Amino acid sequence: MKLTTKQLTLCAMLTAMALALSYVENFLPLSLAIPIPGIKLGLANIVTVFALYALGPGQALLILLARSLLGAVFAGNMNALIFSLLGGLAALAVEIFLSRLPRLSIYGVSVGGAASHNCGQVAAAVLTLGNTAPLYYLPVLLWVSGFTGALTGLLAAGLFRCLAHTNLMKE
Repeated sequence: MKLTTKQLTLCAMLTAMALALSYVENFLPLSLAIPIPGIKLGLANIVTVFALYALGPGQALLILLARSLLGAVFAGNMNALIFSLLGGLAALAVEIFLSRLPRLSIYGVSVGGAASHNCGQVAAAVLTLGNTAPLYYLPVLLWVSGFTGALTGLLAAGLFRCLAHTNLMKE
């Protein structure tokens, strides 16, 4: 895939935004509202969904890979890379498939991505731990992903509405 300078710059900016959203998300006291360990809103998925619809699957994949790698490097936790990659790749694959369904909105695509992200992360936990105990946590994660995916879908749809009045989305 050959990218123009403008496309590469946009991918870099969106990667930085996704990293910033992931970082900011660590400061949100979500555990006060949802007292379930490991639950996150998945705000970086707003960028992934936006990139998928605005730029296409190839560039969305580049942004996802860069965000996962850089996030693990910046956090100093390379063990988290497998969780980020398996969750993110599973989510993106499902989002690509769902985005091609004509009657499914960005909300449904985002919810499907959130659910598959949890499946990918549980698969990473099973591989890392070497046993199937994390599978028992999956139903709880899938239930919460309905809410978190709907929220990120709402925010992504709002982003598209805001950008509809600019020249950014005209190309």
